[in-house]
Amino acid sequence: MSRPVSGPASARSTILVVEDDSSIRTLLTSALGAAGYAVVAAITGQEAMFKAGDRRPDLIVMDVMLPDADGFDLTRQLRAQGLYTPVLFLTARTEVEDRIIGLSSGGDDYVTKPFHVQEVLLRIRAILRRAAAPAAPGRGRPPLRYADLVLDEDAHTVQRAGRPLKLSPTEFRLLACLMAQAERVLGKREILQEVWQYDFAGDTRIVDTYIKNLRRKIDANSSPMIHTIRGVGYCLRLTDSDSTETPRS
Repeated sequence: MSRPVSGPASARSTILVVEDDSSIRTLLTSALGAAGYAVVAAITGQEAMFKAGDRRPDLIVMDVMLPDADGFDLTRQLRAQGLYTPVLFLTARTEVEDRIIGLSSGGDDYVTKPFHVQEVLLRIRAILRRAAAPAAPGRGRPPLRYADLVLDEDAHTVQRAGRPLKLSPTEFRLLACLMAQAERVLGKREILQEVWQYDFAGDTRIVDTYIKNLRRKIDANSSPMIHTIRGVGYCLRLTDSDSTETPRS
């Protein structure tokens, strides 16, 4: 049996639920309230934009298909306005490309419909835990390096062959995970635990989606560095043709 989602952190957090389906909205608001969260609800995209700016929630649970807007577009608008509130998408879209679009729009995670409330609560707890994590103590940590890829955790920058790359916070954590264990094959559940901090047998499709999105940025116009090990997971390594020099740190 899954552990109940509760604790002092939830009582300090406000969740904005954006969902036009009354039954789902009632289910989520009731479950979140019972878990100790303060809950604000919105039915339309316009209402969601207003409440996100006015109430400044700690997290937004966003239905993708709203009557007056697309949840992905709303998230882009929030980010454009400087609101970086974490967003958990609720979506009936299961295609990989749809998930990539959603996560590229600035979302932090997604749950596909139909869903179990306990899964939503666990995802919310994991996102809030990541958002509340204190910065690592001490400055001056050496950047992670592998071949022509450089990741500076203190400056939160990534470069490949001297070219700056713009990564989301989750993409940054994922790349850091791969670089810290370069040339080692990492299983999907291992990545899920380290990057997303799920403490349950979560859906590993989010790892696949983020890897595909990250690969587009890291490997664009360069030799492939992020490799799929079929049936196992992923590995950061040079191709055989580029393996003459593999500096790491």
